[in-house]
Amino acid sequence: MAANGSLMQALVYHGPGRKAWETVPKPIVEHDTDAVVKVDTVTICGTDLHILKGDVAAVTDGRILGHEAVGTVETVGSGVKNVKVGDRVLVSCITACGACRYCREGSYGQCIGGGGWILGHKIDGTQAEYVRVPFADTSTYAVPEGVTDEEVLMLADIGPTGYEVGVLNGRVRPGDVVAVVGAGPVGLSAIMGAKLFSPAHVVAIDLADARLEAAKQFGADITVNPSREDAVAIVRDLTQGLGADVAIEAVGVAPTFEQCAALVRPGGTVANVGVHGGPATLHLEELWIKNVTITTGLVDTYSTPTLLRLLATHHIDLARFVTHRFAMGEFIDAYDTFARAADTGALKVVLTS
Repeated sequence: MAANGSLMQALVYHGPGRKAWETVPKPIVEHDTDAVVKVDTVTICGTDLHILKGDVAAVTDGRILGHEAVGTVETVGSGVKNVKVGDRVLVSCITACGACRYCREGSYGQCIGGGGWILGHKIDGTQAEYVRVPFADTSTYAVPEGVTDEEVLMLADIGPTGYEVGVLNGRVRPGDVVAVVGAGPVGLSAIMGAKLFSPAHVVAIDLADARLEAAKQFGADITVNPSREDAVAIVRDLTQGLGADVAIEAVGVAPTFEQCAALVRPGGTVANVGVHGGPATLHLEELWIKNVTITTGLVDTYSTPTLLRLLATHHIDLARFVTHRFAMGEFIDAYDTFARAADTGALKVVLTS
């Protein structure tokens, strides 16, 4: 159903395991720094699946889900200076006020001025025909000429997440052995980002053979299915018994975090990217003496301009992330396909208006 007057269609969360594509009020400009964007292309994130499991308590009944979109600006507030009606923009998963302590440091994910991860979390999100974007000047990015909506959409979340929280936090350097545990979209993004630093080996570890095949396409030169192979032994064989220089956790469950801790070498780094809904055991009795660094983080999206330049100059290929396409009104089918990725082979599903 197309938006009609003050109404639109959106994907609405109604508590753990419950969602619906339904009619809701169309957003309006509420603050002078807002923009209302017509959503042209949108996707579903693994974090949305965590929300539907009930892992994110801040998401309440009635919330429109989603935090990634490419669209066309329909309306702007009087305080918006750099974004104008008709602009084609990337709506970032992170909203930045641009003025608080954290935003001034480039830590937009920790914004205390009303931003951070709020879309589809604390305010209504992007899985809708229209979305209100607060702080439009600092929370949207102009889409470069010559690239598709689908390609740019991959930089709303997974691109900068894998790159910043995995590769940059993990301090990947030339010649490193990098183990990526979880070859879903964020893990694949981390593999792609790691390749920019000329590692000696990138090892992808996943229980799904289809995702390991995808990992090869994104640059992994070694793949391991831990249901059949000993990942720790394979990584140690590559590293004279030491372990990975960087182990990137890209799933968000306790066993994969603990596996990363077992994979990393003395003096190495475990970079946790996955969204965890429960505790994991930290074996400090083994790690303290090994000088292991553990990093965690929500994406800040400070790398988005860099990644947009790399995309525009064809140094990264983001189109290969998209495996399934749907019309905007087919959200329920799209969620089903994405949630059953092991069966469907889905990496990223894209919905287009």
